Amino acid sequence: MPNHLINENSPYLLQHAHNPVNWFPWGDEALAKAKAENKPIFLSIGYAACHWCHVMEHESFEDTETAALMNAHFINIKVDREERPDIDAIYMQATIAMTGSGGWPMSVFLTPDLKPFYTGTYFPPVRRYNMPAFKDVLTGLANAWKNDRQEVETTADKVGNNLQAQVKPQSSDPLTTEHLSAIANAMQESYDWGYGGWGDAPKFPQAMALEFLLHHSTVKKTDKYNKLIHHCLQAMARGGMYDVVGGGFSRYSVDNFWRTPHFEKMLYDNALLIRAYLHAWQVTKEPFYKRIVEETIEFVARELTHEQGGFYSSLDADSEGEEGKFYVWTLDEIRAVLQDDSVLFEAAYGITAKGNWEGKTVLQRAMDDATLAARFQLDLETVPVKLTESHSRLLSARAARIRPGTDDKVLASWNGLMLAAIAEAARVLAGKTPQSGAYLNLAARNAKFLLSELRPNGQLRRSWRDEKTTNAVFLEDYAALILGFLEMYQTDFNNDWFTAARELTDEMIEKFNDPEGGFFDTPRDGEKLLLRPKDIQDNATPSGNSLACEAMLKMAEFTGEGKYRDLAEKSLALIAGYALRYPLGFARWLSAAENATGNMKQVALLGEAGEKNFERMIQLLRSEYRPDVIIAASPYPIKDNAPALLNDRGLIHEKATAYVCQGFVCKQPATDAGILTEQLKL
Repeated sequence: MPNHLINENSPYLLQHAHNPVNWFPWGDEALAKAKAENKPIFLSIGYAACHWCHVMEHESFEDTETAALMNAHFINIKVDREERPDIDAIYMQATIAMTGSGGWPMSVFLTPDLKPFYTGTYFPPVRRYNMPAFKDVLTGLANAWKNDRQEVETTADKVGNNLQAQVKPQSSDPLTTEHLSAIANAMQESYDWGYGGWGDAPKFPQAMALEFLLHHSTVKKTDKYNKLIHHCLQAMARGGMYDVVGGGFSRYSVDNFWRTPHFEKMLYDNALLIRAYLHAWQVTKEPFYKRIVEETIEFVARELTHEQGGFYSSLDADSEGEEGKFYVWTLDEIRAVLQDDSVLFEAAYGITAKGNWEGKTVLQRAMDDATLAARFQLDLETVPVKLTESHSRLLSARAARIRPGTDDKVLASWNGLMLAAIAEAARVLAGKTPQSGAYLNLAARNAKFLLSELRPNGQLRRSWRDEKTTNAVFLEDYAALILGFLEMYQTDFNNDWFTAARELTDEMIEKFNDPEGGFFDTPRDGEKLLLRPKDIQDNATPSGNSLACEAMLKMAEFTGEGKYRDLAEKSLALIAGYALRYPLGFARWLSAAENATGNMKQVALLGEAGEKNFERMIQLLRSEYRPDVIIAASPYPIKDNAPALLNDRGLIHEKATAYVCQGFVCKQPATDAGILTEQLKL
């Protein structure tokens, strides 16, 4: 007999629809029932690709004895954190405050008025890992609710008051260029030069920190941080956390040296890492970085794209009930597929019969191309070609395996991040890879899908699956889509993308703006929760506030309207103190601060697409990494819905003409690519 989750649309909730637990989705029915029956709420939060969520489900939620305890004493609510980041953020904050750490599955016990009084993450079915058994937790809390209600409610009130006090961050002086240099130095000092990245295992890819260092290095015209950037990018992409066979990055590495991944693949990680490797390629022209970008986009197109153009959320870590089974190999399997080419491949990846993980092999490069070329008496250029051929054969063989589960819901914010990444790759790699046209098509299909399917009746929605949308929408959805559409505009200069970005920007301000600075995560007419969250910290994904700040800065440059800049500066005043102490937690903000503290360059380009001089100027603008430049382009005469940056511009001597402006000052119009080059350097 299914429970109340059976009519939900989220793959994660549907995974639990046949548990013996009487699960409810978050909503009026469950919350009213808790009040009517005066029962505490057990709130379980997770997501479809979460390995330990699956473990706890199998051990506890599928167990009839445990389910009976839950059903007798609690109103049990399941939440997909990816659909409801607002609920997740509130109770994650409580979990960290009460236990010192957080994660998923998140297990939170609430009073009927939604105040948490006991929190945790995964609980085992019996006492182990120095953790209490879940049934003991249930029994103890049921007894406390019955016999020590006042103490429970006192704890809940304290936690609730503490959460309310943390909602409003304090404003401070804005970050200066000196602050940003000090932060970059601090990042370098705390870097792990042994294995790459920051901190100990589990190691997460800090794409936003790398992006800040790339941005800072470019603006300051320094190569001081290049060694760090390249060391980290190389470490993460040599295999293990990076899927050398099929492309794409796993969520994180469980060890210090990036070998053994937590095998789930998330859309947002790959979106952020595509841009980091793309920008590194622009700076270094290192072919390896371009290959990582190409392979990762190909993975997204092949395995995470709906036929209508939306991007799926994730691939599970597990297949056939085993973590990583889809991705690992035995020596015999590799030899059977590669045959005569196996010897080179085994040397490249250090493959042995005993494997490097639970008797199997997670592929990670052990020998570089130069060493392989010398050992096997090959031309250096031949080695990557032969390895790529082997990867392709292994990918074909792997396709016959039972695939991990796919969370096929389409989330607005994560799609916005990926749209920005692929749109930028399409223009940067135009003429540099045969696939660039396919990238532009992939991005355009996604953009059209988002504007149609995730904006029914003109109302933006967060989540779509099987032709249905949820009713909720959040700050990060608006902000990520604005940035995605601005990247699309700068790729094909279709004014429709700019118009969509402008409309979403004004809607975002109207729905989410906090007059005291920054933005709330939920709209002003959204569901009333324990509090109205306002998260400013960047986590696995950029915070809605950091994305909104970046969107405001860019919209101010495109439109010339000071109101957007004012909102961005008020937002930046919220994070200076935090960013100086915890820079890795505010890395996306730091890139926005680079543009706010400097003077962004605006380039308005007039001319006909395809005309030689116009195309030469476009290629020039795209040939280098220019994080502080925004570009608007149009044929002449300019259409009404074009960015205001193009207003009052004309062709000089009927030639393609570029106007470069910075800090309220415009340079002489340029009709020659050489002159434009010099103006961009200043």
